[in-house]
Amino acid sequence: MEIAASSAEARVVYAIVDELAQRTIGHRLFTVMRYLPETVEVERLYSSNASAYPLGGRKPKQGTPWGDAVLDRGEVFIAADADGVRAAFSDHALLSDLGISAIMNIPIRFRGRVLGTMNLSHEAEHFTSEMIAPGRILAALLVPLLLERAGR
Repeated sequence: MEIAASSAEARVVYAIVDELAQRTIGHRLFTVMRYLPETVEVERLYSSNASAYPLGGRKPKQGTPWGDAVLDRGEVFIAADADGVRAAFSDHALLSDLGISAIMNIPIRFRGRVLGTMNLSHEAEHFTSEMIAPGRILAALLVPLLLERAGR
Protein backbone atom coordinates (compact mmCIF):
# COMPACT_ATOMS: atom_id res chain seq x y z
CA MET A 1 0.00 0.00 0.00
CA GLU A 2 1.27 3.43 -0.88
CA ILE A 3 0.15 6.91 0.08
CA ALA A 4 0.83 9.66 -2.43
CA ALA A 5 0.94 12.94 -0.52
CA SER A 6 0.32 14.82 -3.74
CA SER A 7 -2.76 12.79 -4.67
CA ALA A 8 -5.56 14.97 -5.98
CA GLU A 9 -8.06 12.32 -5.00
CA ALA A 10 -8.82 13.11 -1.37
CA ARG A 11 -11.32 10.30 -1.21
CA VAL A 12 -8.62 7.78 -2.10
CA VAL A 13 -6.30 9.11 0.62
CA TYR A 14 -9.12 9.01 3.20
CA ALA A 15 -9.85 5.39 2.23
CA ILE A 16 -6.18 4.44 2.54
CA VAL A 17 -5.89 6.02 6.00
CA ASP A 18 -9.16 4.25 6.90
CA GLU A 19 -7.59 0.92 5.90
CA LEU A 20 -4.37 1.68 7.77
CA ALA A 21 -6.40 2.57 10.87
CA GLN A 22 -8.30 -0.71 10.53
CA ARG A 23 -5.05 -2.66 10.38
CA THR A 24 -3.23 -0.85 13.20
CA ILE A 25 -6.00 0.10 15.63
CA GLY A 26 -9.23 -1.49 14.40
CA HIS A 27 -12.66 0.12 14.08
CA ARG A 28 -16.31 -0.41 13.17
CA LEU A 29 -16.73 3.15 11.92
CA PHE A 30 -14.11 5.59 10.66
CA THR A 31 -14.85 9.23 9.95
CA VAL A 32 -12.90 12.39 9.24
CA MET A 33 -14.35 15.76 10.22
CA ARG A 34 -13.05 19.24 9.48
CA TYR A 35 -13.26 21.92 12.15
CA LEU A 36 -15.20 25.09 11.34
CA PRO A 37 -13.96 27.52 14.02
CA GLU A 38 -16.29 30.34 12.98
CA THR A 39 -19.33 28.24 13.98
CA VAL A 40 -17.55 25.80 16.34
CA GLU A 41 -18.90 22.89 14.32
CA VAL A 42 -17.32 19.86 12.72
CA GLU A 43 -18.29 18.75 9.21
CA ARG A 44 -17.93 15.18 7.93
CA LEU A 45 -15.53 14.81 4.98
CA TYR A 46 -15.24 11.02 4.99
CA SER A 47 -17.21 8.14 6.46
CA SER A 48 -16.73 4.40 6.22
CA ASN A 49 -20.52 4.15 6.62
CA ALA A 50 -21.97 6.99 4.54
CA SER A 51 -25.53 5.69 4.82
CA ALA A 52 -25.51 6.14 8.61
CA TYR A 53 -23.09 9.09 8.67
CA PRO A 54 -23.31 10.92 5.34
CA LEU A 55 -20.72 13.32 4.03
CA GLY A 56 -21.43 16.95 4.81
CA GLY A 57 -23.13 16.20 8.13
CA ARG A 58 -22.33 18.74 10.82
CA LYS A 59 -22.25 18.61 14.60
CA PRO A 60 -22.22 21.67 16.87
CA LYS A 61 -19.47 21.44 19.50
CA GLN A 62 -19.51 24.85 21.14
CA GLY A 63 -19.41 24.70 24.91
CA THR A 64 -19.18 20.91 25.11
CA PRO A 65 -16.53 19.15 27.20
CA TRP A 66 -15.62 17.24 24.02
CA GLY A 67 -15.11 20.50 22.11
CA ASP A 68 -13.05 21.98 24.94
CA ALA A 69 -10.76 18.92 25.06
CA VAL A 70 -10.43 18.01 21.38
CA LEU A 71 -10.92 21.28 19.49
CA ASP A 72 -9.59 23.81 22.01
CA ARG A 73 -6.79 21.89 23.73
CA GLY A 74 -6.00 19.38 20.94
CA GLU A 75 -6.33 16.37 23.24
CA VAL A 76 -7.20 12.85 22.16
CA PHE A 77 -10.61 11.87 23.53
CA ILE A 78 -11.52 8.29 24.38
CA ALA A 79 -15.04 7.25 25.40
CA ALA A 80 -14.23 3.76 26.68
CA ASP A 81 -17.77 2.43 27.00
CA ALA A 82 -21.45 3.08 26.29
CA ASP A 83 -21.76 5.40 29.30
CA GLY A 84 -18.88 7.51 27.97
CA VAL A 85 -20.39 7.59 24.48
CA ARG A 86 -23.79 8.56 25.88
CA ALA A 87 -22.24 11.38 27.95
CA ALA A 88 -20.29 12.88 25.04
CA PHE A 89 -22.37 12.33 21.89
CA SER A 90 -25.96 13.31 21.15
CA ASP A 91 -26.14 10.60 18.44
CA HIS A 92 -25.42 7.83 20.94
CA ALA A 93 -28.61 5.92 19.99
CA LEU A 94 -27.53 5.60 16.35
CA LEU A 95 -24.04 4.62 17.45
CA SER A 96 -25.53 1.95 19.72
CA ASP A 97 -27.65 0.64 16.82
CA LEU A 98 -24.40 0.23 14.85
CA GLY A 99 -22.89 -1.81 17.70
CA ILE A 100 -20.61 1.03 18.74
CA SER A 101 -19.90 1.54 22.42
CA ALA A 102 -16.44 3.13 22.37
CA ILE A 103 -14.96 6.06 20.46
CA MET A 104 -11.50 7.54 20.01
CA ASN A 105 -11.26 11.06 18.52
CA ILE A 106 -7.86 12.24 17.42
CA PRO A 107 -7.36 15.92 16.56
CA ILE A 108 -5.74 16.59 13.20
CA ARG A 109 -3.33 19.39 14.02
CA PHE A 110 -0.95 21.64 12.16
CA ARG A 111 1.33 24.14 13.94
CA GLY A 112 -0.77 23.93 17.10
CA ARG A 113 -4.06 24.55 15.30
CA VAL A 114 -6.81 21.92 15.13
CA LEU A 115 -7.93 21.40 11.52
CA GLY A 116 -10.30 18.52 12.18
CA THR A 117 -10.64 15.15 13.80
CA MET A 118 -10.09 11.52 12.85
CA ASN A 119 -12.69 9.38 14.60
CA LEU A 120 -12.61 5.66 15.25
CA SER A 121 -15.49 3.75 16.80
CA HIS A 122 -15.64 0.19 18.12
CA GLU A 123 -16.92 -2.04 20.93
CA ALA A 124 -16.51 -1.09 24.60
CA GLU A 125 -13.00 -1.15 26.01
CA HIS A 126 -11.41 -1.52 22.56
CA PHE A 127 -9.37 1.69 22.66
CA THR A 128 -6.31 1.95 24.91
CA SER A 129 -3.75 4.65 25.58
CA GLU A 130 -1.24 2.60 23.53
CA MET A 131 -3.33 3.36 20.44
CA ILE A 132 -2.94 7.13 20.77
CA ALA A 133 0.55 7.36 19.22
CA PRO A 134 -0.27 5.36 16.08
CA GLY A 135 -3.55 7.27 15.88
CA ARG A 136 -1.72 10.61 15.92
CA ILE A 137 0.62 9.41 13.16
CA LEU A 138 -2.33 8.36 11.00
CA ALA A 139 -4.13 11.64 11.69
CA ALA A 140 -1.02 13.55 10.58
CA LEU A 141 -1.34 11.94 7.15
CA LEU A 142 -4.59 13.88 6.75
CA VAL A 143 -3.10 17.34 7.41
CA PRO A 144 -2.46 18.20 3.72
CA LEU A 145 -6.05 17.37 2.80
CA LEU A 146 -7.51 19.52 5.56
CA LEU A 147 -5.12 22.39 4.83
CA GLU A 148 -6.14 22.22 1.18
CA ARG A 149 -9.79 22.21 2.20
CA ALA A 150 -9.29 25.18 4.56
CA GLY A 151 -7.71 27.13 1.72
CA ARG A 152 -10.84 26.98 -0.38
